[in-house]
Amino acid sequence: MTLSQATARFWTEVGKHYRGGYNATFFAALGWLNAELGKATLLTSIGRRQVSAAIARRRAEGVSNATVNRTVTEPLRRVLARARQHWEQPVQDIPWRDFLLAEPKERVRELSEEEEARLFAALRPDYHTVVRFALMSGCRLAECVGLTWEDVSWGARTLTIRGKGDKPATIPLTAGLRALLWPLQGGHAEAVFTYVADRADGEVRKGQRMPMTYEGLKTQWRRAKSAAKLSDFRFHDTRHTAATRLLRSSGNLKLVQKLLRHEDVATTTKYAHAHDEDLRRAMEEVEAAQAPKKRATRNPGKVPEKPGPVRKKR
Repeated sequence: MTLSQATARFWTEVGKHYRGGYNATFFAALGWLNAELGKATLLTSIGRRQVSAAIARRRAEGVSNATVNRTVTEPLRRVLARARQHWEQPVQDIPWRDFLLAEPKERVRELSEEEEARLFAALRPDYHTVVRFALMSGCRLAECVGLTWEDVSWGARTLTIRGKGDKPATIPLTAGLRALLWPLQGGHAEAVFTYVADRADGEVRKGQRMPMTYEGLKTQWRRAKSAAKLSDFRFHDTRHTAATRLLRSSGNLKLVQKLLRHEDVATTTKYAHAHDEDLRRAMEEVEAAQAPKKRATRNPGKVPEKPGPVRKKR
């Protein structure tokens, strides 16, 4: 089987079913691999040397290590693994972990109230709801735009979220989320989040509500962030903000783990800094309140003498 045949089959069986815009990213990655490794290249000839060369060429394009992992190493690993396991194709053993590039440790960036006000003042009104949803639910960008009405259970008060690897998970449909989503019904038969078309294009009428797309939301986010002058803030940081706010309110790291759907609580511990910061601030407030009392104890001042008995004059 050639690489072209394998990627086409993988796309038909798996890739095109990825949700939330990741399918478009994955499709582009498969095209890049075909162009770089050669469509006619046999799967049996793809080994460590070819993987290393592909990674080097992608890095030379100036993209981040995370992008290289997501658009080269991981797609190629998935295609070859499926070829071996499902199509009975002989492929070489490749130690994929050795080829994953180191990614910087993810930092936690929280949106302040003042920054939030600036952001929504700059954001197109038809995109307000999806960003509010991200700040309340902690969902990733792809998970937000991929949400459908089938994923909303009004009776059970749950939302089904399809995260990384298209793994389904449920999160609570809180009163606030319900109030946010309920008015959106009727906007589109399938997609929960829609935008208003600002011009006619083919069969699309001006003013018509259309399903929000991954790239469309990214574009509107970049424009609003620039206009609001938000520095060092990405859409993914709405997820960090939701987690930090929940931790600050509850003080319970396990609840944050549940919200973010982390398999290991160790992944969630990066948010513990917020709890530590709040604890530090509270302790300093106690110290500040105790300081006047301590100063009074150290410098009590002169205590007036107790008056003696009054003598009568003779």
